[in-house]
Amino acid sequence: MRTHDRPAGAAGLSGFMSCGASPRDHHPVRRRRQRLLPSLALPRRLPDFPVLIEPPDLSAWRAGNNGIPGVIERDSGRPGPEITVVALTHGNEFAGAAAADRLLRDGLSPLCGILRVVFANMAAFERFDRRQPTASRFIAEDLNRVWSHDRLSHPPSSPEMARAIELLPIIERSDFLLDLHSMLWESSPLFISPQTERSITLAGLLSSQADTQFLTLTDLGHVGGSRLIEHQRFIAQPGSGRSVLLEAGQHWRPETVEISARVIRHFVENACFVHWGTRGEPGIAARQAVVTDNVVARSASFGFVSPFRGGHVIEKAGTVIALDGDDEICTPYDHCVLIMPNLCVRRGQLAVRLARRL
Repeated sequence: MRTHDRPAGAAGLSGFMSCGASPRDHHPVRRRRQRLLPSLALPRRLPDFPVLIEPPDLSAWRAGNNGIPGVIERDSGRPGPEITVVALTHGNEFAGAAAADRLLRDGLSPLCGILRVVFANMAAFERFDRRQPTASRFIAEDLNRVWSHDRLSHPPSSPEMARAIELLPIIERSDFLLDLHSMLWESSPLFISPQTERSITLAGLLSSQADTQFLTLTDLGHVGGSRLIEHQRFIAQPGSGRSVLLEAGQHWRPETVEISARVIRHFVENACFVHWGTRGEPGIAARQAVVTDNVVARSASFGFVSPFRGGHVIEKAGTVIALDGDDEICTPYDHCVLIMPNLCVRRGQLAVRLARRL
């Protein structure tokens, strides 16, 4: 593995072999091409993704009710944690917002403490056009790459940075945070948590529910910057803040809305019990994995040898899964899980994460 494939912000993590791999059981991920391979699964433009759900009407929540636009606060009147559910971190990922909207209208409230539902990037969401469904992810920069102390300590240079700073007081008070996302390419749902035991346990609790038994993942961070779940509130040691990110399914499918709604309910219903220690927390989740390698496309010709679905397991180490210029990209160990492969990746973008099951 090459150190310059390491994502920005990964300093301080336990390295590419954080799963415990050793040189004896970790096949090189990148090697010089040795043979001819079949034609690559290499779309040069995004396909037309069907939009099977309608953007929700969020006008009832636009003004907010606690002084911050797009933030809805519900106080149980009883002592307890501050619980935050975030939707629309990306403007075109509105399945989570549709679920949150429906649950708020149905009276969603915390059992104890305070619940805040945040519609994060309303400005980008309001630009959504089903003819160009990927174009409204953000306005100027990705709102989910700006949560480092360094970025947040400077004056805002974009609408997204201004929004992050506006939301910062909410984030800094959050004891539990759920960030709702969805995926462009076909993939099984999964939970991602920071590499802290408290957040891993929260993800395990959510994945232990009968109807949300999804893979739970810890990873190496993202190439582009710090995500919301990696704000200092949630990664500080010692600390108490817990965060988890849900990737609920493909962006614009009804089942993604339903999965998001189930997870929101489990999250809100269980937060108080976990906070007060009155419900036993699960041990190791039934399906856990840790990302050991982030594969970044170094050439414009990067392509997978097959149109892999996210969550696909490659059984044998050394299996070629992609070509990148003159390099072959190989699985580093047996039973390697492909996390959110980008089938139309550009040079410099994250193409796929490789994960070892625990």
